[in-house]
Amino acid sequence: MSDLTALDITDAAAALAAGDFCAQDLLQAYLDRIARYEDDLNCFITLLAEPALAQARAADARRAKGECLSPLDGIPIALKDNIDLAGVPTSNGMAQFRTPGTDSAVAQRLRQAGAVIIGKANMHEGALGATTNNHHHGACHNPWRQGYTPGGSSGGSAAAVAARLCAGALGTDTMGSVRLPAAYCGLTGLKPTYGLISTRGVVPLSYGLDHVGPICRSARDLSLILAVLAGFDPECTESIHPHRALVAGGADLKGLRFAVPLTSDAVPCDAGVWRNFEGHVANLRQQGAVQVDLRLENPDPTGARLAGLLISEAEAGHALEAELLSRPGDFSDDFRKMLNYGRKAAAHRLVAAQRQLQAAGHGVRKLFDQVDLLLLPTAAQAAFPLAQPAPVNQADFTQWANHAGCPALSLPSGLSPDGMPLGLQLIGRPLADGQLLAQAEAIAALLPRLPAPA
Repeated sequence: MSDLTALDITDAAAALAAGDFCAQDLLQAYLDRIARYEDDLNCFITLLAEPALAQARAADARRAKGECLSPLDGIPIALKDNIDLAGVPTSNGMAQFRTPGTDSAVAQRLRQAGAVIIGKANMHEGALGATTNNHHHGACHNPWRQGYTPGGSSGGSAAAVAARLCAGALGTDTMGSVRLPAAYCGLTGLKPTYGLISTRGVVPLSYGLDHVGPICRSARDLSLILAVLAGFDPECTESIHPHRALVAGGADLKGLRFAVPLTSDAVPCDAGVWRNFEGHVANLRQQGAVQVDLRLENPDPTGARLAGLLISEAEAGHALEAELLSRPGDFSDDFRKMLNYGRKAAAHRLVAAQRQLQAAGHGVRKLFDQVDLLLLPTAAQAAFPLAQPAPVNQADFTQWANHAGCPALSLPSGLSPDGMPLGLQLIGRPLADGQLLAQAEAIAALLPRLPAPA
């Protein structure tokens, strides 16, 4: 039997339905790769092999009786370790945090769909950082190159998918923490419309910026997972009704109106990043898409990023206050200092930062009066060595979709001059997630197919 882990979720689901193999075979293929590569990569904080085997056997029993729950039935999925799974420790990337008695909303939906939850993935401490060089659980390595970051804060989720240790994974995205790891690891990653996926049972970083989103190996896989996860949750303050958000729009690129809302002067990029991006923009025009000369008015990427950071520090400081005061040793020095800084911020500074983010989001949403889609690089650089200081501008392209509440995703778009993956970011209008995913599938067909990481 060929390597089952080479299949994306869509093909694996079709093969399971056809009886080509069973869910236990698929899970075992992933567990074999975990046994081979996990010690080098450190993707997981908690591996759940025995519970996963029980879930795979249950999936096979359902399928034998013609009672398959969804296309995800029997598919191995990992959860970032700030997402609650009943009875399993949630570390939040810290020394310890809590052992929940109930599932998060997204874990409930995955279980109801029959997904096999294979483990809890490594992450940047508190989701407040973009390297996944974790003080408590060790650094997670990029499968493309040992010693390089997989991105963050959902780095373990992306590294596990890229190394084929699971079929897909969930991460969280506050200013780019799903899309950046997806780009750095050569994957697809989706941040949905704000509130479309419930954050109940997810440790907060920023109440107004946090999103849960999937990381997969193909754009079509994102649609499968979003269909399972999206939906109104009456127990989640931020949750919204999907309405027509999942309706797939036309995927014809001819006549598609798009804009590039920032210039390379606004966000300086490493060698090859903007050139790669411009090549794909030109290719899109050749397919009949129409580029509209439209920019954000008076963009301030640095100011917006710093405002988002301050709000995140303050809101996380509030959310984690009890633990911070009672168990300060569970926090690294850096994380504790950031939270205390946010907790002590003057009210007028927080109001000013919030207003800046609201203005930035409004500026993004206004552009959709004239275009269907916004295009940007996902990051201004490719993955970098873990030993190197993290670039301060990692989120300068991704943050805008969080401020605006818009759906956004990253597609693998080629390799840097140094041979590391790059990402193309697509941003759609709020509650047009299905349309964005349809456009992504059409655009993905034009992009180079990356080899598997060595």
